[in-house]
Amino acid sequence: MEDAGDRRARDVRLAARAAARHAMVGAFGHVSARIDAGHFLVSPAQPLGTIAVGAECVVVALGEDLPPGALPEVRMHREIYRARGDVGGICRIMPPSVMALSALGATPRTLHGPGSYFAPAPPLWDDVQLVRDDPRARAVAQRLGDAPAIVLRGNGAVVTGSDIREALALSWYLEDAARLELALLGAAASGREPLEYSAAEAAGRATHAGGLVERMWRFLCFGDPEQDVQG
Repeated sequence: MEDAGDRRARDVRLAARAAARHAMVGAFGHVSARIDAGHFLVSPAQPLGTIAVGAECVVVALGEDLPPGALPEVRMHREIYRARGDVGGICRIMPPSVMALSALGATPRTLHGPGSYFAPAPPLWDDVQLVRDDPRARAVAQRLGDAPAIVLRGNGAVVTGSDIREALALSWYLEDAARLELALLGAAASGREPLEYSAAEAAGRATHAGGLVERMWRFLCFGDPEQDVQG
């Protein structure tokens, strides 16, 4: 019978391949899941779509330097887990619409249901250098604050969740929100302003009731060889 550790590793592999399948990553990106108060599990240092069934993930201790096998930007995961006890999963993604919008110095506003989870808009990290040192990683975590995601200008985004399944679902929501924002920018010649959600509308819409995360997980992982009927 699968124990909690095996399921956590399987979920990391599933999330990794799902992110690749749905064009949220290409050659770069990584996903992780918290193990306990002092450790997390991160995907191996390879393109997420190439991670094999049963592949070993990498255990990272929050109080130590990164171990061999962890990519340099995994520092961001470590610093976010240190700062945010509510975070149980993280996706480091590079989806095209989020990337394009960030090149304009913008992040998606709350214009439809999926965007409501990031209301009023995700914060923007405006440094285009790779986050491969501890000071930058800590600064990214500080800039993120208690938001669910942060967009890195020209370099994708980091998305958090209560677990890896929620982080993956929110990753898809973020890219969809950016896709809509870009579509509206293309339609700007009409002279009409988009109808942005109010704070109250966004708070009411950003629900997890009704199995929304579970449905997104099944949608994003459909067809994966490690996805079972129940999970």
